[in-house]
Amino acid sequence: MRLVVFGLPLLIVILNWLWPLPLPFGVKMLAAALVVVAALYHYWSRLSSGSVFAPEFPRPFVILFNWAFGALLFLTLLQVVLDFGALAVALVTWQPVYIPVGARAAVGGIAGGLAAIGVANAIRVPPVRDVTVTIPGLSPLFDGYRLLQLTDMHISRLFPASWAASVVERANATGADMIVVTGDFIDGSVAMRCADVAPLARLHAPDGVLAIPGNHEYFFDYDDWMHHLSELGFHMLLNRHVVITREGAELVCAGVTDRSAPGHGQAGPDLVAALAGSPAGAPVVLLDHQPGDAHTASKLGVALQLSGHTHGGMIFGLDRLVARGNSGFVSGRYDLGGMTLYVSNGTGLWPGFALRLGRPSEITLFHLRADNA
Repeated sequence: MRLVVFGLPLLIVILNWLWPLPLPFGVKMLAAALVVVAALYHYWSRLSSGSVFAPEFPRPFVILFNWAFGALLFLTLLQVVLDFGALAVALVTWQPVYIPVGARAAVGGIAGGLAAIGVANAIRVPPVRDVTVTIPGLSPLFDGYRLLQLTDMHISRLFPASWAASVVERANATGADMIVVTGDFIDGSVAMRCADVAPLARLHAPDGVLAIPGNHEYFFDYDDWMHHLSELGFHMLLNRHVVITREGAELVCAGVTDRSAPGHGQAGPDLVAALAGSPAGAPVVLLDHQPGDAHTASKLGVALQLSGHTHGGMIFGLDRLVARGNSGFVSGRYDLGGMTLYVSNGTGLWPGFALRLGRPSEITLFHLRADNA
């Protein structure tokens, strides 16, 4: 299957796009070799670090690889469209199939342009997105409470310390009452990422900085990361909760571990345990990296669930496929029987496929409103 997934685009691009171009043989051979190198990006990543999730190249090379890999995928799709278009014209006119050189050059330029825009969108420092959510049962004392969500930062060679510092500055500038991080902090081990995550220690909010692990934390020395993130000042909610008070009024913030945890020998998500001992009647905000279990959370009385993981689907159209793997949830707000689910598009992105088109990254600032205020 892997041979088909990666081999078919190579055949289409090299044999059906590149080779018919009127270029010298040596140029075609060099271009074909570069196409193969781009297609094997994840193989080179594994060689560089031992993991496909952590390309340990200088940042410009990671950016270049993402552009080339994206251009290859877009070119494959566009060439297929061009092929079918030429075939349709040939059948209608009863002439041989013919694709002008200009058409091939055009789809090559479009593919390269789309990939460049996609990478530029992916690696930017996201803007703050304001979202207002009415919470049933929220005390008027919490009306206007500001809760900031970061998620899927994927701090890595692609999203290094300078990027993390800019995210921290922008997050702190919102003056949020609480900051939460809903997983996928990193791609790499503590030794690899220690300097890059250091700026996260400067995140601050009056009611604390709370967090949960995402699936990527389990790929890289989970226990070491939980310890290191705690040392940076994160209150890790591993199937636990905290209670925020305002003059006797209460708000619960609970967090669960990731659905992938049991596959790595760790405790899986347990919302019942996370809510055990929480004050009756207090509204619950749940942090759950993956949105797939949101229906269960709604049945257990959660008022607001904050998730990430999907990256919003990354590319318009691809989001529909990503939604199918996440119980239909992929981006933005969903109303589930009295519970609001919000799935963030993510603050960063996995460096193995860093492209965004129509699904922008975000730092999300929630303004909680009381329904009786």
